[in-house]
Amino acid sequence: MDPSVQKYLKENPKLAEFIRYNPMWYRYLMRDPANIDKMKKEAKKFYGKTFPQQVNTISGQIQMARMLAEMAKAMKD
Repeated sequence: MDPSVQKYLKENPKLAEFIRYNPMWYRYLMRDPANIDKMKKEAKKFYGKTFPQQVNTISGQIQMARMLAEMAKAMKD
């Protein structure tokens, strides 16, 4: 693997962990180190860091808070 890619992975432990879970990326990066951008995008999907995934997470949390508030109101009555 390219030394610059190895250094980058040492500086970003989450990406190194992603590669350990998805070993096919070792091959991709050995063949073409420029694939690191593609790997970053896939890692974001894997960890749920894309914008749509974060919006879904937040909306789910808001929905849960509303439901708890409604339950508390119903129990109070």
